[in-house]
Amino acid sequence: MYTGLRQRLRRRPLVADGLLAVGLVLAEALLTLLTPREFWPRSLPVALGWSLLCAAPVILRRLAPWAAVTAAVATLVLPMLFEANVATQSFTFAVLTYTLAAHHAVRPALLAAVLLWVPVSLVNALVLPAESLPQLSSAYLIANNLLVGIVSFSVGRAVHARRTSIEALRERARVAEANQRALAEQAVADEQRRIARELHDVVAHHVSVMGVLATGVRRVLRRDPDAADEAVATIEETSRATLRELRRLLDVLRTEAEPAADLAPQPGLAGIETLVEQVREAGLPVTFTVAGTPGPVEQGVALTVYRIVQEALTNALKHAGQATAQVRVGFPGDAVEVEVTDTGRGPAPGHRRVGHGLVGMRERVALYGGVLRTGARTGGGYRVYARIPVEPLADAR
Repeated sequence: MYTGLRQRLRRRPLVADGLLAVGLVLAEALLTLLTPREFWPRSLPVALGWSLLCAAPVILRRLAPWAAVTAAVATLVLPMLFEANVATQSFTFAVLTYTLAAHHAVRPALLAAVLLWVPVSLVNALVLPAESLPQLSSAYLIANNLLVGIVSFSVGRAVHARRTSIEALRERARVAEANQRALAEQAVADEQRRIARELHDVVAHHVSVMGVLATGVRRVLRRDPDAADEAVATIEETSRATLRELRRLLDVLRTEAEPAADLAPQPGLAGIETLVEQVREAGLPVTFTVAGTPGPVEQGVALTVYRIVQEALTNALKHAGQATAQVRVGFPGDAVEVEVTDTGRGPAPGHRRVGHGLVGMRERVALYGGVLRTGARTGGGYRVYARIPVEPLADAR
């Protein structure tokens, strides 16, 4: 319950400081009641009003500390004009001194202390003690008030130093935790790479074995069918083992941030026409042409071509505005060429940041030893061009 109340007051500093001001007034009233009656002020209601007035600057101590200091110094006219000794005034000066010392740097805190307590000393030196306190001399009042100011300032600086130390320890703990997390992630990544290299060697060995066996099957298929059948069975078993190891390799390389694997077939060259139709329905007129005779292409190359077209058309939808686009896929024989152009305005002037889509396209094309060119077209629009070399899927012999 206490913790909840403290949290609510921390979120409402004006309410908390208002309650503190009321507490100072009540503290003076209690001190007055505990003193002998001959030391009481002449009029209790008037004294209560002075106390409320002197405690008012405390309400602004965190929201407007310098305004609170100014208001507190302004209340010093009370003892000068009315010869009234108000204990709340000393409480207010002590609270403001502590607040500035605890929440601000040393120079502003010292300045605030000087602005608060030097006028107090001048008032104590110029104004005679009240009739209710005739035994107190001006020197005593000056020394007493300066002592209160020094103690308030010292306590505030001690609290400030403690808070600074705690914040530094928290920051060090945060940095240490972040470093520990980074080291743990690095260790996991290093181990994953080591396992991936081992699995890669296993997969490469299996694939090499299948290639050798397949070559042997071709050579003995007609003159020794039984040996060929045995070799094919070995190829079948090896391919299944390779597939299992490949799945393990992908599990090792997959991160937690990646979505779960989609079991649907990956799109290829045949899906480009469907993609173009979807973009047309989205509002961008697109023409699709194929140059040359499509030949057998690796699934990875076909997927790369599809992703290039997808990313280029998506960028055209975002940035081209009122425009048209053209997709051309060519098969010159030893490569696959894809070109996506539009007649739009392209990226905004001064836009130099390379997006994740272009980086992804470049990485995909580089994986297969291809080239990628992107940039503005002469006369307006944007162009994405890629050329990916292809290798025959089967030996010609």
